[in-house]
Amino acid sequence: MASTDIERGILEALEAAAPAHGIDVVDVEVVGSSKAPVVRVRIDHADETLPTITLDEVTAQSGWVNEVIDERDPFAGSYTLEISSPGLSRPLRKAHDFERFAGEDVSLNTFDREGRRHYTGRLKGLVDGKVVVECDGEEFSFALDQIKSCKIKPKFD
Repeated sequence: MASTDIERGILEALEAAAPAHGIDVVDVEVVGSSKAPVVRVRIDHADETLPTITLDEVTAQSGWVNEVIDERDPFAGSYTLEISSPGLSRPLRKAHDFERFAGEDVSLNTFDREGRRHYTGRLKGLVDGKVVVECDGEEFSFALDQIKSCKIKPKFD
């Protein structure tokens, strides 16, 4: 979930350009210092019937991603761009993500300033516009704007 104005601006610009390339922008994150920022962009195929995007396919998409970010010119100096697949700990941020990955185990963090902020459990999906997670034998529901981050917890057999 994009949490800063810079992240939101980059995300909006990339999402506007992505359909022309058959890409779903999974997440954008800006980390590091203001003098040496790192922009992390996670992408996947827009067509959900295809397998997860490969490293070669990610590399093939890097040109337009770089151009879109350069057009926005969000930083005073240079930045490092990292483009990758969503990986096993796929971030979830859009309503459709929470529907698509219902049944998966997730780790969810909220913006709450008091009480519990971290929930680990089974994603039940989207119910009446709210994300529902079963955790510790209870169901908790959250509006999308309450969620700071949510990632799938990979299963290793």
